[in-house]
Amino acid sequence: MFKDKIDDEILRILKDNSRQSFVDIGKNLKLSESAVRRRVKNLIDGGVIKKFTLETGEQNSTKAIVLISVESSMDTSKVSARLTKLDGVRKVYEITGQYDIAVIISAPNIAEINISIDSLRKIPGVSDTNTVIILRDVT
Repeated sequence: MFKDKIDDEILRILKDNSRQSFVDIGKNLKLSESAVRRRVKNLIDGGVIKKFTLETGEQNSTKAIVLISVESSMDTSKVSARLTKLDGVRKVYEITGQYDIAVIISAPNIAEINISIDSLRKIPGVSDTNTVIILRDVT
C-alpha cells in the first residue's frame, strides 16, 4: 500500500489519541472529514492499521515479562496463538535469542500473575520459562 506524509500524520495523531474525531483530525490537517475517513479506511484495508485498542489506567496492577522457550519439535506460532488466549496476557512477541517468545502479563496482584504463569506453562510445546516482575514503568 502506498502511504504518504498525510497518512503518516494521521497515524501519529491516532497513536497519540485514538479517540480523536475525523473532523478534528481533518481540521488539524486541513482536510475534510470524509477525506480523513477514507484515508483511515485505506490504512485499515492496506494492513497498516491492524486494530484499535484501549489502554486502561491500571495504576494498581502488577505486570510481568515471561520469556518462554519452545520445544524444537513444536511450531512457535502455534504456541504464540494459544498464549494470546490466556487471561492476563496483554502482548505476545516472537523473539530471537535464548528464548523464543516474550509475553507481557498484567493482573491485579502477584497471585493472579502466578495463575497466568501456571496456565502458560501447561501449553504443549512450552519447555522453559523465565519470569521477571516489572517494578516500575518509566516511560
